[in-house]
Amino acid sequence: MSDDVSRIFIEAKALLEGHFLLTSGRHGGQYLEKFQVLQNPSATERLCRMIADRFRDERPSVVVGPTTGGIIVAYEVARQLGLRGIFAESDGPGRTLKRGFRIEPGERTLVVDDVLTTGGSIHEVLAVVQQHGGIPVGIGVLVDRSQGKVDFGVPLYGCYTLNVPSYEAEACPLCKQGVPLVTPH
Repeated sequence: MSDDVSRIFIEAKALLEGHFLLTSGRHGGQYLEKFQVLQNPSATERLCRMIADRFRDERPSVVVGPTTGGIIVAYEVARQLGLRGIFAESDGPGRTLKRGFRIEPGERTLVVDDVLTTGGSIHEVLAVVQQHGGIPVGIGVLVDRSQGKVDFGVPLYGCYTLNVPSYEAEACPLCKQGVPLVTPH
């Protein structure tokens, strides 16, 4: 399955080479432009089916993701599971539920996102779930770049594992080489 998944990202020209400022604030030599994949409903459906199938037996009753790419992933995973799909929006230093979205106390919640690097966005969504009394049953991501360094205390599943190092700015070898830093849009 890994070859099929990597082909989705390669065919979408989603894996870029260079020197990138990642959403986490870290620097990396590769950037995954996940929206090149997410713009394709067929590819998105296939990847989200993998997440839905992995967590179906956990019996979630709601799927929640962070803005922005997590909205698409939450919607599609929820659609395949026949559940509600909601999203948590940035609100100051953390995230919150808006637009009338809710997580009921005791509600089994699957948290999803597009790309996991440091886990910051997912930790913020987990905080929202716990604040509302929800029970996290798992984390599903399209791409896991964390190299196994993030523990959420619940099962983690990534459709694709991309082991590309990322660096704090002060320790970035690409900066030291003078490679121009690009902030992807």
